[in-house]
Amino acid sequence: MSNRLTKLSAWLTKENIEAALITSPDNIFYLTGFRSEPHERLLALVAFQEKEPFIICPAMEKADARNSGWEYEIIGYQDTDQPWDFMEQRIKARIPDIQQGAIEKNHLNVQRYEELITRFPGIILQDAEPILNELRMLKTAEEMASIRKACELADFAVEVGVSEIAEGKTELDLIATIEYEVKKKGVSGMSFDTMVLTGVNAASPHGTPGISRIKKGDFVLFDLGVIYEGYCSDITRTVAFGDISSEQQKIYETVLSAQEAAVNAVKPGVLAKDLDRIARTHIQNAGYGEFFPHRLGHGLGISIHEYPSITATNPLNMAAGMVFTIEPGIYVPDVAGVRIEDDVFVTENGVEVLTKYPKSLQIV
Repeated sequence: MSNRLTKLSAWLTKENIEAALITSPDNIFYLTGFRSEPHERLLALVAFQEKEPFIICPAMEKADARNSGWEYEIIGYQDTDQPWDFMEQRIKARIPDIQQGAIEKNHLNVQRYEELITRFPGIILQDAEPILNELRMLKTAEEMASIRKACELADFAVEVGVSEIAEGKTELDLIATIEYEVKKKGVSGMSFDTMVLTGVNAASPHGTPGISRIKKGDFVLFDLGVIYEGYCSDITRTVAFGDISSEQQKIYETVLSAQEAAVNAVKPGVLAKDLDRIARTHIQNAGYGEFFPHRLGHGLGISIHEYPSITATNPLNMAAGMVFTIEPGIYVPDVAGVRIEDDVFVTENGVEVLTKYPKSLQIV
């Protein structure tokens, strides 16, 4: 049994929970090495204190599950089967009268929850996500090798995008070139939908790229990431196309200073909320506090957004092994939108910045 799965089983024993039903593809990948996107079909890992775990998945993915290195039972079902029948049978064969279970409360949908409590009447369900978050929060050397490579490829993607900036090109033009070039590098997928926003569109933190054309005096904002060996990167850079106004430049320099101050403060023992406060206070003092509407950052790894959240209310102590983003922004409607984002790794003594594309103001 993998070390990760052993730790989950140890938690089940400690909490007197007889079995855990894990349905999140990211958590299943973390615990088993099997990566699947089942869409509407049921994919699940069932783990126990000491009994043998099993995976249930569509029959067409059974060979993939075995090839991932999973050594235990794999139940493959056809689209005409009722997979919950198999699930119920295997669980009851191991624990005939199960009383205590664990689920991912943020992931299990209502339909599946109702199926579960109907088949196991009276079962008391606890949340497995806190222990899974805790396990995934601290990265191993093997995980870091994948994340560093993902960040290297993200730097390359931004470099491609900046080199393609030209008057009259659309946001989607740049995205097409970026994704084409990273695919040529062997990247199978992006961490999320690539974002390129220009001009007033950049003032929408989660804007939707379209056919807006780049023109002189615009900022062009790139927010993107790639997946490498199952691990994500996430970078944001904002560059200027042609001369910009003094206010646009002030906004840029304010974001840059806030971002660098927060990055430089990262080390074990610093509180997440203090990192947010450092960046937010800097932006507030420059007069743009109301235009920084989101958290400072988020955990990063198998999921593009994972634990912890770097917010003004999170008292979590930073610890060596954590990976998260630092991404302050200022978004002034009809004036400018600027965000600068790095992925950082907490070391024993401080911080390693994983994304290395230059942050000083570029005018192209």
